[in-house]
Amino acid sequence: MCRNITTLRGLEPPATAEEIEAASRQYVRKVSGVQSTSGATEAAFEAAVATVATATAELLSALPPRQQPPKYEPPLRRLAGRRAAATDR
Repeated sequence: MCRNITTLRGLEPPATAEEIEAASRQYVRKVSGVQSTSGATEAAFEAAVATVATATAELLSALPPRQQPPKYEPPLRRLAGRRAAATDR
């Protein structure tokens, strides 16, 4: 269902709160079908994002370490890496 959500478990350094929230937001968008919030949907949407982010952080901290890192970096790390490379030029 959520093929585009990147694996956060096993990252070095560990997933940040920002990365967990971004993944949670993407999950809630997918399951709710809400791509942009309105006055009628914003409160429920943001509450769901907060709940999913909390559950995700708890899950990641409870799982044992991975044997291998995930295949792909989260989008926020890829963007940060591209920005850093662009400023180094």
